[in-house]
Amino acid sequence: MSTVNLGLIGAGRIGRVHAETITRSIPEARIVSVADVFVKAAAEASELYGIPKYTEDPEDIFSDPGIDAVLICSSTDTHADFIERAARAGKHVFCEKPISHDLSAIDRALDAVESAGVKLQIGFQRRFDPNFRRVRELIENGSIGKPYLVHIISRDPAPPPIDYIKVSGGIFLDMTIHDFDMARFLLGEEVQEIYAIGGTLVDPTISEAGDIDTALITFEYESGAMGTIDNCRKAVYGYDQRVEVFGSGGRAMAHNETPTRTTFMDGSGLHSDKLLHFFLDRYRVAYAEEMRAFVRSIVEDTEPPVTGIDGKIPVVMGLAAWKSLKERRPVRLEEITAEE
Repeated sequence: MSTVNLGLIGAGRIGRVHAETITRSIPEARIVSVADVFVKAAAEASELYGIPKYTEDPEDIFSDPGIDAVLICSSTDTHADFIERAARAGKHVFCEKPISHDLSAIDRALDAVESAGVKLQIGFQRRFDPNFRRVRELIENGSIGKPYLVHIISRDPAPPPIDYIKVSGGIFLDMTIHDFDMARFLLGEEVQEIYAIGGTLVDPTISEAGDIDTALITFEYESGAMGTIDNCRKAVYGYDQRVEVFGSGGRAMAHNETPTRTTFMDGSGLHSDKLLHFFLDRYRVAYAEEMRAFVRSIVEDTEPPVTGIDGKIPVVMGLAAWKSLKERRPVRLEEITAEE
């Protein structure tokens, strides 16, 4: 396959990030059609990125024989259904996280992918961040020895709109889900138990919407290594994204990104650039790398680097965290089933 023809479903913020990446820097792929329930958004993306066709009906993409793969960048409640429909149409799938908040829906989507023999990659872009990948490499090559402790800090500059929070699945399935994936990615092993505490310290309307805005999660790996995740919906100084892994032979850390690494000292102290303020800026390189990896898996007929199972397990972890918070006890992942 010389060129991968893609259909894009969802012409919002993240859909446009992927469209820009593909149009400008992935010559092996092209987007030939874009769909959005708001047809004006689809039309704007079509004009902006030179996409030949646009529509308000995703079925136009699923039924198009000229499309090899589908990028699902629509709202979360559509993801599992769209994966199934794309798979039945024989198209490879890239889907933004999460697949669903419902484990039964996830299982149906993964079964459809397996039955159709198509590829599925889930959009956990942090795995493709050069800083985090370097930490993983240092762990894999034994530089830090046997891992003992993992610390993940993830704090947003400001909470999302309340209307979004109401349908997000809550902090553990919306925000922390990236950190759950990072916990698995860094050590390359599974978490077996989670304990979560949290509250609403930033904005009381978030509590009224049924969510929390600040959380601390501890977890234990199957090897006995331990970890923490520190989340808050508001950090006044910017987008705070750090990891540290400590082991028998040393530690590996990934620090925050700033526009430059320049520092300036004067009589009032040492000054540096503020942190990047938005996730699209912080992970711009990662978004591009994950899309290159998806296209490469199709061209070279290899397994995508973030599979459907990689998409399911962080949801299980998120549900375990909610159960832990509500029941005020550690929860083993094996307790979380599709029947709950």
